[in-house]
Amino acid sequence: MDRLILAIDQGTTGTTAMLFDAAGTAHGIGYREIPQIYPRPGWVSHDAEAIWQSCLVAVRAALGRAGVSGTSVAAIGITNQRETTVVWDARTGAPIAPAIVWQCRRTASACDELRSREGGAVADLIRARTGLVVDAYFSGTKIAWLLDNVDGARTRAERGELRFGTIDSWLIWKLTGGGEHVTDHSNASRTMLFDIHRATWDAELLHHLRVPETLLPSAKPSIGVFGAVSPKSAMARIVPAGTPISGVAGDQQAALFGQACDRSGMVKCTYGTGAFLLMHTGEAAVASPSGLLATLAASGPDRREYALEGSVFVAGAAIQWLRDELRMIGSAGESEAIAASVPDTAGVYLVPAFVGLGAPYWDQRARGALLGLTRGAGRAHIVRAALEAMAYQVRDVVDAMSKDSGLPVSEIRIDGGAAVNNVLAQFQADILDRPVTRPRVIETTALGASYLAGLGIGFWPDRATIARQWAKDREFLPAMAADRRESLYRGWRRAVQRSRDWDVDE
Repeated sequence: MDRLILAIDQGTTGTTAMLFDAAGTAHGIGYREIPQIYPRPGWVSHDAEAIWQSCLVAVRAALGRAGVSGTSVAAIGITNQRETTVVWDARTGAPIAPAIVWQCRRTASACDELRSREGGAVADLIRARTGLVVDAYFSGTKIAWLLDNVDGARTRAERGELRFGTIDSWLIWKLTGGGEHVTDHSNASRTMLFDIHRATWDAELLHHLRVPETLLPSAKPSIGVFGAVSPKSAMARIVPAGTPISGVAGDQQAALFGQACDRSGMVKCTYGTGAFLLMHTGEAAVASPSGLLATLAASGPDRREYALEGSVFVAGAAIQWLRDELRMIGSAGESEAIAASVPDTAGVYLVPAFVGLGAPYWDQRARGALLGLTRGAGRAHIVRAALEAMAYQVRDVVDAMSKDSGLPVSEIRIDGGAAVNNVLAQFQADILDRPVTRPRVIETTALGASYLAGLGIGFWPDRATIARQWAKDREFLPAMAADRRESLYRGWRRAVQRSRDWDVDE
C-alpha cells in the first residue's frame, strides 16, 4: 500500500472516490451525494461548483477510510457522467449557469429542427461522423442552449471568454487551477461535435450546431498525462501539488475497461441511474441500423478502439423514484427483498420513460407508464416491475447489438450499484437467455479509471497485466422456460408501445 491510484468517479447522483493498489484491490472509498435540480418537467440541472465540492469531500473520506495521507497517491484517474454540459468563465472559472445534465430534455425541439434540416442531410452527417443519433441526450445542443439563453453568453463565447466542458474537463480545470482545458476522446465522442474516425473536432458540425470553436477543450487519448494538481487548487490541501492526472474516460468506457472487455464481441452492462451496454468492436466503428451508437472506447495513443453502445436513460433512477416520490421503499437496498416476496409482477409493467426512451427507440417524447394494474396488484408487484424494467430494456439493446454487429453475445458482464441485486441479475439472465456474470469488484467504473491512470504513469506495465486481475464473483444462468420468457417480453413490447410519442405539442 505504499503507492495507490486515486479514482474520482463523478456520477449523476454523487461522487465516489476510491483508492486502488497494484493488485486492483480497493483500500478506501468516499462518497458524496450531489443535489438534483428540476427547474421544469423534463429538465435536469446540476450545480457545477457543488460537483467540485463533492469531489473534495469524497477524496478526503477515501483517504481517511484507507488510513493513508495524500502523499500515497501516485496518480489520479477521472471518470464521469458524460454528456452533462458546463460552460464557465475562462478568467474567473465561474460557471455561467447550472450544468445541463445528460438526462435533460430541454433541447428536444432543437433536435427536432436538426433532424428535419436539409431534408435530414444534417442528421445523416452527424450520424456518419460522430456515430450518434441527433438527440437532446448529447452535449452539442445543450451548449447552444446555454449560449442562447444566458445573457451575453454567445458574444462572450465568440470573444474567447468562455470555456465548455463535460464534467471531466471541468474537474481537470479545477484540479489544475485553470491551467488545463482538456478532455479525452471518449467524452469528446459524446458531444455530436467530434469526428470519431479522425478523432478531431469537426468544423462543419460546429457550424450546424452553432458552437464556437473557442469554447472547446483539446482532446487526447484516455491514457496519458492530462495535467497535474496545481498549488492553486483546493485539492492541493488533500493530495500533493504535482500529482499527475494520467487517465480519463467517460463512465461507460471506463467500466468497459474495468471489466476487461478488451476484445471484439465482449459486452458489459452498467446499472446506474441509467443502464448502459457497451460491446467492444475492436479498431472499427460499427454502423447500427437499429439506432445504437458507435463511440470511442478508452484507449491509449498507440491505437484507437471503438465500442457499440446502447443507452437506457432510466434504470436505477426508477428505484429512486419509488423511494423518493412514491415512498414505496425506504432505501434502494430494500427492493430485492420486496421484489422476492412475490413470484412475478402479476402482469404489471413499468415503462420508466420519465425523460423519453433511449436505444433502440430514441423517442424523446415517450413518457413513463404503469400498465396492467388490477385490484390485486400491490406494492411488491410494482417494485418488482421496476427491477424487471431494467432487464427488459437491456434485452432491447442486446438483441439490437447482436443483430447489428453480427457478433454473438455469449455472456454479459454486469456492474454498478444494482448489480448486487440477485433478483435483478437472475431475471436478467432469464429474459436474455444468456449467462450474466458479476465481478468481485462491481465498482468497475472507478476501477477502470484507476487502470487508465496507472497505465498512464507506468504503475502497471501493460493491459494484459490488469486483464488478469479481473475475477468473477457469481454467474447467473438462465432458468426460465422459453415460452414464458417470450410471453413476458411480448408484454413488455406492448407496454413500451403504449408509452411512446406521449408528450406531443397541442
